[in-house]
Amino acid sequence: MELRQLRYFVAVAEELHFRRAAERLFISTPTLSQQIRAVEREVGGPLLIRGNHGVELTAAGEVLLTAARGVLTAAESAMRETRAVAQPETAVFRLGVVNGAPTWLPARIDAMLRARQPGARVVLTGGPSADQVRLLDREEVDLAVLRMPVRLPEHLRHTAIAEEQLGVVMSRTHALAEFDAIEPAHLRGRELIMFARDSAPELHDSLLAQLRDRGATVALSDSAMSHAQLLALLPIRPEAVGLGSIRTAEVPGLVWRPLLPRPLVVTYIAAWRAAARNPLLHSVTDALAGGFRLTP
Repeated sequence: MELRQLRYFVAVAEELHFRRAAERLFISTPTLSQQIRAVEREVGGPLLIRGNHGVELTAAGEVLLTAARGVLTAAESAMRETRAVAQPETAVFRLGVVNGAPTWLPARIDAMLRARQPGARVVLTGGPSADQVRLLDREEVDLAVLRMPVRLPEHLRHTAIAEEQLGVVMSRTHALAEFDAIEPAHLRGRELIMFARDSAPELHDSLLAQLRDRGATVALSDSAMSHAQLLALLPIRPEAVGLGSIRTAEVPGLVWRPLLPRPLVVTYIAAWRAAARNPLLHSVTDALAGGFRLTP
């Protein structure tokens, strides 16, 4: 059985339709049908139940689909890793970065990698924490920068790489903008706009718990915004506040104030798959796992 035939079978199994699978593969439907029958002869039984409106997988087909995806992923990984050694100038490192992370974080990782592997190309993918963990699981990124706390599968390793203080961000016209620092009592009953909980449930709950522990009994807003949306909304919502780093003070129309006497601090981690074999990844994680901290 050839890798080409496995790709053909996976396409049919995912489309559940020969014509659509053939179009996806840029081959003719008869050719695709012949190749699938050749695979069925080799395994000794039917993989698909053919009907007028499409196909269904047999029990054997379900087994082969799972195995075929694993084989194809392994083949692609083997080729990528081999090219990284044979052609270092074409090596690719896929870095996932959680939304709202400081720009200097991926820049430092990029510089660290290039110092060890000149010519390596870093490809960035942004997104919320939940999406970044899924990308790691599906081997679509090599390393992900995340905020703690976050739930990680057991097969993922991680290490702390940086910290950042969070404070209160608000419109310049907000009643609290006149203060140099915000105390928990100042936030009592204030509307707090946060990101959607399902994008980072552990972090969402942790921040609210930390505010409560400090005596800041805020009123959680019905609005749920991404970090970028929040910064755009606050200038026109002078009664609401948000949480953010001092970087938000650079946004026109906003001010940032520290929360005293105990500031909120978030920890950034680097996470990766324990079984990953990308040599570029190991050159980065060896430094990070050794206690190296990133700073602006």
